[in-house]
Amino acid sequence: MQHQHRPYLPIANYGIIGNLRTVALVSMSGSIDFMSFPRFDSPTVFTALLDANRGGYFSIEPQMAELQTKQLYLPGTAVLITRFFSDDGIAEITDYMPLTPHDEQPPAAIVRKVKAIRGKITFKMHCVPRFNYAAAEHTSTLHNNEIVFTPVDNGHVELRLMADVNLELKDNDGYAEFTLDELQMAHVVLEAADTNQQETRKTAHVKDYVAGSYHKTVTGWRKWLSKCNYKGRYAELIFRSAITLKLMTSIEFGSVVAAPTFGIPETLGGNRNWDYRFTWIRDAAFTMYAFLALGFYEEATQFMEWISSLCRDTDLNLLYEIDGKKDGEEKELDHLEGYKASKPVRIGNAAANQLQTDIYGELIDTIYIYNKLHKPITYEFWTLIEKQISCVIRDWKLPDHGIWEIRGEKREFLHSRLMCWVAMDRAIKIAEDRSFPYPQAEWQQVRDEIYKDIYLNFWNEEVQAWVQHKESKHVDASVLLMPLTHYIAPLEPRWLATMTAIEKQLKLDVLIYRYRNNVEKIDGLEGEEGTFNMCSFWYIEALAKSGRIEEAVENFEKMIGYANHLGLFSEELSSKGELLGNFPQAFTHLSLISAALELNKQLERL
Repeated sequence: MQHQHRPYLPIANYGIIGNLRTVALVSMSGSIDFMSFPRFDSPTVFTALLDANRGGYFSIEPQMAELQTKQLYLPGTAVLITRFFSDDGIAEITDYMPLTPHDEQPPAAIVRKVKAIRGKITFKMHCVPRFNYAAAEHTSTLHNNEIVFTPVDNGHVELRLMADVNLELKDNDGYAEFTLDELQMAHVVLEAADTNQQETRKTAHVKDYVAGSYHKTVTGWRKWLSKCNYKGRYAELIFRSAITLKLMTSIEFGSVVAAPTFGIPETLGGNRNWDYRFTWIRDAAFTMYAFLALGFYEEATQFMEWISSLCRDTDLNLLYEIDGKKDGEEKELDHLEGYKASKPVRIGNAAANQLQTDIYGELIDTIYIYNKLHKPITYEFWTLIEKQISCVIRDWKLPDHGIWEIRGEKREFLHSRLMCWVAMDRAIKIAEDRSFPYPQAEWQQVRDEIYKDIYLNFWNEEVQAWVQHKESKHVDASVLLMPLTHYIAPLEPRWLATMTAIEKQLKLDVLIYRYRNNVEKIDGLEGEEGTFNMCSFWYIEALAKSGRIEEAVENFEKMIGYANHLGLFSEELSSKGELLGNFPQAFTHLSLISAALELNKQLERL
């Protein structure tokens, strides 16, 4: 069976389903083209997204002429519905990954409910797994209308395909062709094949299993969302972003990935292709900030437990695997052609070995908010914070690679310095709020020294702005965090001047570049990148704080217009406004939530 000439779809043409252990990307044509399994950071089983012909996919396609398609989420859930419209009729596929208890091993994978809404419709299903990043061969066995796919490489999970339509084996892959009468349904389940569960699954009728797991999954998502305490404007947008962040959070460990994908390019045909399936301290801390602001305290508590176990050890690493291990070795998968020939495709991330001193600020700021909004931290946890503050005191003057993980030379970046100030400031506030013992004179002196260093030495009189690094003449969008972290009041003349410089150097309508690499080759990489969605939301929040409410509201609405049909964002936008970079991106969704909360707060005051 040949699977050649599958086209690459736009990144925006995908929805995401997940089970809080991993995710799958489902295209508008009904094909699952990406899934790491069984965990976010496991090797892929389907990766046609990064190699259309070799990567593997799981498609169910109605055989109808001149199709139109639409996708939507069942409200308040991560259950995805793909609809197909044609003169021949209307068809529908409902996709989800069952929510199961965190100790159930191995977790179920994907459930696909297929329905003919109008007309008699024939469907073709292809289940084409390609294990270990499409590098491993597999064998297949068909027995009792179940296909078990076994990778030849040891250590990779087996998969079982079950359905209430007849399954066939073609060229070692799963295949089915079936016709449904109007309002008739078919059910297909792909799961981890655990020999211990084999008998129990066989006795459970596929249709009954789907009915039970569907109900549990829908009610599970809605029960989770009901914990949200937000009642203001933009609620649906905020809920969708919160569900998306939850989909990137590990039920097993409490850690959260920056994005559940790897290798999706920041520039088409370029080499800015990274693996984001790790827990970055920075991204995770920002995610917990969003959860805390919305009242999702359990996620923040679980993350605090995960991070406290890491803090006991040694200095904090920049990023970790989701189970807390430190191995982030970067490798290139030469056998994959890359999305639209964007090579190399990388797994692992060399940034694991970089110095980025800002991570202490993001983390301690989140702990400060947790202590303030949810529950007091223990003295034992406080002693771990003290260890991190000693790292700040030791390292704050050092050049580093910065928030954007510059692969060029280290510099004294404004954002890193700002976050060192945040770390000192929030730690002092926690200590004084809780009367914890701390070296008051030393910490306050260091905090004040960092404050003055930023205020005086990063200000460029010629540019009339705080600039990216000392000696620079260019602004960096991360400067937008100065008022957001309360370093500077949003109406101070120097801040308003800096906003003007951002608008001059980095802004295109509502779109913001994080920096202009074509002006100063700062990041050591070739190629121009797109505008950064998170920075656009930071800018909107800064506008709102500066009293420019009408502009902020208009910019927010226009930014939302760049989301895909499901309200999902990737990391960047190309010059023609298409989604680029890993997808969906936690940074974008958490900054959307933060901007929406600030807008709502300011609008309430009018």
